Amino acid sequence: MNKGPLPDRCLTAIWREMMSGSFVLERPLRIGYLGPEGSFSHTAGMLKFGQSVEYEPLADIRSVFDEVSKGHCDLGVAPIENTTGGGVIETLDALVDSNVKICSEVLMAIHHDLMANCSLEEIEKIYSKPEVFAQCRNWLSATFDQARTISVASTAKAAQIAAAELYGLRVVCENVEDLANNVTRFLVVARDDARPTGSDKTSILFSTAHKAGALADVLDVFKKFEINLTNIESRPSRKREWEYYFFMDFLGYRTEEKVQKALRQARKHCLQLSVLGSFPRATEIIG
Repeated sequence: MNKGPLPDRCLTAIWREMMSGSFVLERPLRIGYLGPEGSFSHTAGMLKFGQSVEYEPLADIRSVFDEVSKGHCDLGVAPIENTTGGGVIETLDALVDSNVKICSEVLMAIHHDLMANCSLEEIEKIYSKPEVFAQCRNWLSATFDQARTISVASTAKAAQIAAAELYGLRVVCENVEDLANNVTRFLVVARDDARPTGSDKTSILFSTAHKAGALADVLDVFKKFEINLTNIESRPSRKREWEYYFFMDFLGYRTEEKVQKALRQARKHCLQLSVLGSFPRATEIIG
């Protein structure tokens, strides 16, 4: 509805900080994220909730889920998938074992810079997350013959390893990701999911018996009720050989009549099925 003179981006920033300040007036809101400070998860949290809340850097994604589950953090921010690299394994596995709920999602544009305190020709080791290496694979292979890639917990941790101070590195090459439209989807988790907004998504986790057509039977249920699926991922169950957990997102809120009917029928084809949360659908890319 904005007709100026301020641009939409400016009004969004003002509104975000007003909401962030209101959280502080109610009580300090504590948000856990994959640290250290300056990671993409940290940035996604600040773009979503502003700077007036408390942010808690954590060592790994599993800790983000654990701290929310224990009540030490009110919310947690974790990456779930990237347009280039696909699903984030640590987050998928944490969803299997945790009792937290997905209450929101954030879409953030991701750009990677190569940073160093030496020249490009002198670089021998490159530190980053495995997902980042996947997003920059073509550029890295074309640029380096000898440099060794070393995986660490986050991009900010990689910077800490490479330089003792936060700003001890300079940008050697900008935007080294292979695809320009590189976007990561982050989940916001809490102990409760969100209220319906009319434009929502629901995430579920289910497993099926190891038999022909088991997954197709589940998918046919959602086709029958004309429920649009937006994402599906799989992970090994780690309990039985050749059995898998499936993560699926679809449009709609868990209490809608057709969604409830679909879930009841889908459960008949599953060894287990649980709702991970219903939450407002993100439509804009931030950052």
